[in-house]
Amino acid sequence: MLYMGIDLHGKQMTVCIRNESGEVVLQRQVSTRPAKVEEFLQQLHAAGGGPDYAALLEVCGFHDWLVKRLESDGRCRDVVVIHPDQRSKKKTDRRDANQLCQLLWVNRQRLLAGERANGVRRVYQPTDDERQDRQLTSVRQRAGRQRTRTINQIRYILRRNNLEWERPTKTFQTRKVRQWLKTLPLNDTDRLELDHLLQQWELWERQIDELDERIEQRFALNQAAARLATIVGVSCYMALAIASRIGDVARFVRGRSLANFLGLTPGSRSSGEQRRLGSITKEGSRTVRFLLGQLVIHVLKKDGRMRNWYKQIKRRRGAKIARVAVMRRLAVIMWHMLSKEEDYCYGGPPQQTRRTAEQASAHDQAAGRRAWLAELTAAPAAAQGPPAESTGASSLCRKKKTRQPAPAAGK
Repeated sequence: MLYMGIDLHGKQMTVCIRNESGEVVLQRQVSTRPAKVEEFLQQLHAAGGGPDYAALLEVCGFHDWLVKRLESDGRCRDVVVIHPDQRSKKKTDRRDANQLCQLLWVNRQRLLAGERANGVRRVYQPTDDERQDRQLTSVRQRAGRQRTRTINQIRYILRRNNLEWERPTKTFQTRKVRQWLKTLPLNDTDRLELDHLLQQWELWERQIDELDERIEQRFALNQAAARLATIVGVSCYMALAIASRIGDVARFVRGRSLANFLGLTPGSRSSGEQRRLGSITKEGSRTVRFLLGQLVIHVLKKDGRMRNWYKQIKRRRGAKIARVAVMRRLAVIMWHMLSKEEDYCYGGPPQQTRRTAEQASAHDQAAGRRAWLAELTAAPAAAQGPPAESTGASSLCRKKKTRQPAPAAGK
């Protein structure tokens, strides 16, 4: 069995290979040209050293092609993609590849078994459908930002010429406003720039409509996205974007694990008796955090119970912290919705009408203590005879002592 660490770059990758005993048997650079990669794999097959091999590399924006090529190789047992660690002051490609190879060899048993290893932050590999959904929603997000940027540039031209007061409608994105912009009297340079911006605006609108249509088609095939769409304010785009980035919800043990994965839990710098909690880690998907921040506005308008909880935190900690707290609670709620296959319940889950097991056991213990005390107090009374008529006074009150008359003198 061989263990290969890969430090991937755009034009070349540095490879370090160890054998089963941990010795480095090969360390070289390979071009990322398809022909050179195929030649290297053929040389690796001919070199021997075991029937299979495993590979480990760090996540980057262009590692998908290499992961697919290694997974299609019959001799590749597993491809492990991890998050990059902190940068060292002595960093080279050969050292990085050697460290990755050593990390794979040290944790080979747990990583090949699919278990967690200390110090290794393994990246979840999405399915083909999840990868397409992520790419489609990312393109839609970029198109929306480009449209917003174009509209802001148009409004800047209007402010520069003090023409916003003549706008025909209060809302900016209307047909009347577009027709009005085409007939505005401007100088030659402003007129040319405004015409180009109007053409870009129309282009972004056509592309967004096409993307929304494709997203609706993909949304109809995704059960997890349909489940998240039961939350007020969640559109097809938002549900598909969140569901595709969460992936398989079974890999999260509990709801707070998903919140931690999305970077919504506070950071910690604790040592000894000192416990320091900082701001949220922001280590997860930036897109999901942005969408959850937009979703908070709609949920607080509709869900009264969530709104009351938000106001309590807002009075104590402020509006920003309260809003992040609602985002974290929504992440936990989404975990319950996906793992238990339940729709969103406004106002929270229904109140329990039956006692739980703990409440029933506590009630039985209290009833047993009351019965024991009743028996204990009834036993002396039975020995002394029938009880006297009750006067309503507590049995714990002291009885008055009657003074006996003093005996007569001389008797």
